[in-house]
Amino acid sequence: MGEPGGERLVRDGASWRRATILELFFDLVFVFALNRISLRLLENFHAGGLGFSAFAGTLLLFLGLWFMWQTTAALTSRVHPDSRPGQFIVFSSMAGATVMAVAVPQGFEERALVFAGAWVVVRLSRLLVYLMARQVRTGGSSLPGLLSLGGSTVPWIAGALVHDPLLRGGLWALALAIEFPGFVVGFSRWAGKQVAGEHLAERLQQIFLISLGEAVFVSGRAFSDSDLALAHGVGFALAFIGIVQLWRIYFYRAGLVLPRAITAARDPTRQSLAAALTHLIMISGVVLAGAGFELYIIEPTGRSEPTWLVAILGGPALFLLGRAPFELQVFGRISRSRLVGLLAVGVLVPAAWTAPPLVAGAGATAVLAGIAVADARRARGGASAPPSPLM
Repeated sequence: MGEPGGERLVRDGASWRRATILELFFDLVFVFALNRISLRLLENFHAGGLGFSAFAGTLLLFLGLWFMWQTTAALTSRVHPDSRPGQFIVFSSMAGATVMAVAVPQGFEERALVFAGAWVVVRLSRLLVYLMARQVRTGGSSLPGLLSLGGSTVPWIAGALVHDPLLRGGLWALALAIEFPGFVVGFSRWAGKQVAGEHLAERLQQIFLISLGEAVFVSGRAFSDSDLALAHGVGFALAFIGIVQLWRIYFYRAGLVLPRAITAARDPTRQSLAAALTHLIMISGVVLAGAGFELYIIEPTGRSEPTWLVAILGGPALFLLGRAPFELQVFGRISRSRLVGLLAVGVLVPAAWTAPPLVAGAGATAVLAGIAVADARRARGGASAPPSPLM
């Protein structure tokens, strides 16, 4: 936005607290990206199970896409999205994420160079923006972030060029291991404590809702592709109830008051980055659970595949594994229902090992519903506690 003396590039206390239309437009790419990840997971499950190589490859692709989203959201919490540099960051990230998502079905195989190349090009474009706008005072030095760019580019490209899946996975894991700490340190120094915390919180809420939308899409498509028999209808009903419970558990109450928690934190930047990490775990769980929904909708009483439990039970468990520390970040405590729910999912594993997929799905949905009921009872028991962030 223009102002006397030049274009205002950096957010301040009076600037936007809500996501802009441009940022919501950017999020549309991740509707497509999460769908590609889900389809890749399902192809692996239907092809005979999810082996370590297939799981690791899909995980690395997902982490690459997530890091693209997270860094863009973090940067636009400090840089005005409607400024020229802000628009360049968003549109270049949007283009890069689209290419990466297109490559996902074979992103760890024949299209590895396309996936890695798109990520590196976006990172280099951000370096160009930094160099062009370096005269603008935006906070501390971003040298750690620039060093992480230089250190991660080589393993990204080298991993794409090698043919050994194990070596490729190791190089890409190294690239991400360099990228993430470099970004955390660089962004913390660059943004200081002036990050738009309410904006980042809203962005995390939005990407979580997108993951729920993907679960709805996968479940609806599976039911539509079935013969609409009673068992398929029961499976779809269980999936829908499960999605609603995931929504309720997330937003009660940590997800709902996250903007207030970040604003009240002693260090909003650190609190935001910590919340992003727990959202990564929760969203991973939702995407995995969505794959499980399709599995037991399509074949509710079919053959028993123990590896399918990775999605049907592992997805909800992974969501709870992220939700527990998220509550700790916001309120400084963990509700007992989260831990009991995790234990209950673990107990279901041996019971569901040889049972039809629909039975495992019913068990997972029952656990989520039980947690939601416990939350509702606690809500009626007294006044809502204010956020008490750890950082």
